[in-house]
Amino acid sequence: MLKDTTIMITGASAGIGEACARIFAREGARLILAARRADRLETLAAALQAAHGTACFNIELDVRDRTAVDAAVAGLPPQWRAIDVLVNNAGLSRGLDKLQEGDFRDWEEMIDTNIKGLLWVSRAVIPGMVERDRGHVINIGSIAGHQVYPAGNVYCATKHAVRALNQGLRIDLLGTRVRCSTVDPGMVETEFSEVRFHGDAERAGAVYRNFPPLKAEDIAEAVLFCATRPPHVNIQEMLVMPLDQAAVYASNPRGID
Repeated sequence: MLKDTTIMITGASAGIGEACARIFAREGARLILAARRADRLETLAAALQAAHGTACFNIELDVRDRTAVDAAVAGLPPQWRAIDVLVNNAGLSRGLDKLQEGDFRDWEEMIDTNIKGLLWVSRAVIPGMVERDRGHVINIGSIAGHQVYPAGNVYCATKHAVRALNQGLRIDLLGTRVRCSTVDPGMVETEFSEVRFHGDAERAGAVYRNFPPLKAEDIAEAVLFCATRPPHVNIQEMLVMPLDQAAVYASNPRGID
């Protein structure tokens, strides 16, 4: 179903983005891989080409830079311009502080990446989908877009905004054959916590010790499910949680075997 389709993934150099690249490569898709870390993209593209013969087009890109996003999409070679699926995965959390103690630099990075970055990429890619009357936008949200947790204030606000943008986009696309889905994970063991804690690997590791978290591959499988439904079906929203996490504030401390 996805063979020879063109799929663009932001934040493709690690975590959920990398897992999505691997699973779509397995299905025979062509991949536009975008991320800030070009060296990681090169390594990933080489691995996918060796394993599956995957054609990859790499873009060193910071989604916060609207001008760079516009130039990257407008500058795609003709054979790469008809993007069938856009996976808006680039996002991050910075800090875990009460709002009155928060660092405005962390706030700006989250807002610029999670909200503005998603908007810049969507605005650059979706018009082509509408013109072709086909395509699928799959945004990676979060349980934080459904529930607010202590000291998660601004990050949760950005993910609530993403959820609202998903809902608005579906209304705006009504009447076209362009679909919009969101996959909203609970706790996933990726670089997320290490980024949140500014590189403190020990503190980040402690986040995942209470119970088995999701893996990036679990979310990639959910993204694949959304992308492979029949054309008349749109998975609007998918909330995926670890078994031992019923809510952000309700979990079973089973520990890791």
